[in-house]
Amino acid sequence: MIDPLFLAEAAVNGLLLGGVLALLALGLNLIFGVIDIVWIAYVDLVMICMYAVYFSVQVYGWPIWAGGLLSVALGVVLGLGVHLLIISPILTSAPVNQLLATGGLLFFLQSFATFLWTTDHRSVRLALPRLELFDMPISVARLIAFVLSIVAMLALYLFLTRTYIGTAIRAVSQDREAMALMGANPRRVYLVTSAVGGAMAGVAAALLIIQYAVHPFFGAAFGPITFMICVLGGLGNMVGAFVASFIMSEVIAVSGVLWSTEMGYVIAFVVFIVMIFARPGGILARRG
Repeated sequence: MIDPLFLAEAAVNGLLLGGVLALLALGLNLIFGVIDIVWIAYVDLVMICMYAVYFSVQVYGWPIWAGGLLSVALGVVLGLGVHLLIISPILTSAPVNQLLATGGLLFFLQSFATFLWTTDHRSVRLALPRLELFDMPISVARLIAFVLSIVAMLALYLFLTRTYIGTAIRAVSQDREAMALMGANPRRVYLVTSAVGGAMAGVAAALLIIQYAVHPFFGAAFGPITFMICVLGGLGNMVGAFVASFIMSEVIAVSGVLWSTEMGYVIAFVVFIVMIFARPGGILARRG
């Protein structure tokens, strides 16, 4: 019989993991909601930013906060670069061409990282205190990542609701025809959206590197679950993605304790399939 303390610890770890997964899903969903293209390589952009933090902190001795700022700046540059070089030329192309283009970017980034840095796993080593709550060990790194991810999501919410360009982005995600009525420049909205999505990837990278080792195929671990969360929450639905992140993270964490980590992902996939059949438009989609 499983000790209830282990289940409680798994539930807490699932909650903490859900914050970073929500950050990944919100960045990807923001881009899809506005530009209407799924960036298959989104988590691989996160991987590149994780390498930036690793080298700046472990190799060059920067403080972790400076490495985090570098990650965010690099995420913005990568987001803009992907949009200008890959997305913009294929905006009017068939969806399959768009998926192939971003899928090709995924393989390019993986091969590029392998060529430069090999397949070695690299991690940022931080001296963090040990924390216990009711005899449960709590990962301080995960706790810090959870708090900062919530702060980043609140900052994104304020940007989308309190600024002119943020309002334009929300208008486009809800009704593309409203863009012209608001007098917003489509090119500017797309560029800002890609930059913000890239910044979210940079923040997620800085929070993930203090918990996990980075390697060229890191995206294979977090990419599928991020897409599952986006689809489960409803593509383009920010609130749905937020809720779905915590559902999936709890399923994975608790199932991992009851059975195994691998089985936890299998059960999460089964839950995903069942809920998609029950709510094809997403868990928060309105019933017609």
